[in-house]
Amino acid sequence: MIRDITLGQYYPGDSVIHRLDARTKIIGTVLFLVELFIVNSFKGFALSAAALFLVIWLSRVPVKFIFRGLKVVFILIIFTVVVNLFMTSGTILWQWKFLHITREGIYRAGFMGIRLILLIIGTSMMTLTTKPIELTDGLEKLLKPLKLIGVPSHEIALMMTIALRFIPTLLEETDKIMKAQQARGADFESGNLVQRAKSLIPILIPLFISSFKIAQDLALAMEARCYHGGEGRTRMNEIRFDKGDAVAALILAAYLALVIWSRHW
Repeated sequence: MIRDITLGQYYPGDSVIHRLDARTKIIGTVLFLVELFIVNSFKGFALSAAALFLVIWLSRVPVKFIFRGLKVVFILIIFTVVVNLFMTSGTILWQWKFLHITREGIYRAGFMGIRLILLIIGTSMMTLTTKPIELTDGLEKLLKPLKLIGVPSHEIALMMTIALRFIPTLLEETDKIMKAQQARGADFESGNLVQRAKSLIPILIPLFISSFKIAQDLALAMEARCYHGGEGRTRMNEIRFDKGDAVAALILAAYLALVIWSRHW
């Protein structure tokens, strides 16, 4: 289950989406997430899903690999659907004691479930098709204007990228610790939800120790390479917009206009 998390992982490839500038993908992802909260109908979500699957097809990332990441947040999706299904007031279709299902609740549960799924997949696509170093450079370029008011854009971009980059690393470390403890007789599967949650507590201490060790190794590696912040730093490969990014920007603008227009369907 832990290995199923795809957020923060990079899927190597040479597709049209992989070759886009990191800034184009970051801006596109942010706008996609924003428009998910603008959409007010299932027709709008169908349009969003069609656009997302077009990006997945162009990226050549296996669909199974992308949907594998939904397994980890399946409980969150179910919880969101159930809460909206039973806690929304309106025209009652079924009732048992304090529980009730309404017509509005069914609509809202499906609405929120689809929105959450599209949000998770859309966010994963950015990290799956963008190298960590390109993501750092892209974030730094986008945040660069904030340096005029004293915001450390390079440091913020670096921290965000390191956080994303080490999600898979920490998950692999958690998986190793769990397997080591299971080999010594630990049981993480039996019992109710509370008991299973308590059984995970012994994992936290070795995981924290391992996290600090990884952080120390990273700091030593950066120091050994004479890293002293973003001032005067040069790059072997400068990121730059090209024709593909211009076409992607035009398509994105047309898509956003279509999404806004879909609100009036």
